[in-house]
Amino acid sequence: MSEAARAEAAAAAGAARQAAMLNAMPVVFVLIWSTGFVVARFGMPHAPPMGFLALRYAFSVAAFLLWILWARAAWPQGRAQWLHLGVTGVLMHAGYLGGVWAAVKDGLGAGLAALIVGLQPMITALWISARGHRHHVSARQWLGLVLGLAGLLLVVWHKLHLGEARAFNVALAVVALASITAGTLYQKRWVKPCDVRTANTVQLLAALAVTAPLAWLETESIRMHPELVGAMAWSVLVLTLGGSSLLYLLIQRGAATAVTSLMYLVPPCTAVLAWLLFGESLSVLVLAGLALTAAGVALVVRDPLRQARAATPG
Repeated sequence: MSEAARAEAAAAAGAARQAAMLNAMPVVFVLIWSTGFVVARFGMPHAPPMGFLALRYAFSVAAFLLWILWARAAWPQGRAQWLHLGVTGVLMHAGYLGGVWAAVKDGLGAGLAALIVGLQPMITALWISARGHRHHVSARQWLGLVLGLAGLLLVVWHKLHLGEARAFNVALAVVALASITAGTLYQKRWVKPCDVRTANTVQLLAALAVTAPLAWLETESIRMHPELVGAMAWSVLVLTLGGSSLLYLLIQRGAATAVTSLMYLVPPCTAVLAWLLFGESLSVLVLAGLALTAAGVALVVRDPLRQARAATPG
């Protein structure tokens, strides 16, 4: 084989690996993000929400800094990009996670919290349509969004009666919804492509700056327990270094509607994990919701994935 042929074969293999990674990213993200309930289940009984999250952000920053130093990753250029990353960090970490954790800790049922936050894809699509964004929402994607929301409702239906919905904890969940939606749209509009490790570090520092003072106001103390240590390790090493990094890359590479529609898949995958790990029931209604949600998300992301493959060199 000639040198040119070998180079062409190597380039083709590299392009194939890149395409495979792009295709796998949404699946891996959903699987990782779905394990958030494990962290909440084991961590929440032993720590207040803001205290836990402040420690999570601090440990995550330390882990990212070690990774950055080892890889000599480049930091974002210019004060404007640091500011934009800081805004997204406050919204997508402090606002979203803080709102959900505080709402559930205050007694809001996990099913209702998932349903409220699950409105994100619909709100994102409505915003994009109203603004006349170049990534318009097609009729097929609208159908997928409606099917996904219907599937989500089926998945969480048996849990909607759990907990105690009050104005305060519902408002916290709505704050979480507004934060993750605004953060996704803001990042897509203002944050320029940069190294995911340094970008995440800036985001987490901003989230820590907001969350740490709130943690000081909490009266509940953090009680050291093996379950808390395990939950913290998983939240830092898997959910933040893995899941948050993948979410950043997905927003950077994909249309906002397609990316947010992946959130529909998190509650169904969580239900399956709860069945596998904790023996929770997996009813026909939940399975039907899972299938409906998967079909809806497939309708939403089909064109964006095709466009991403077409944009892959090779």
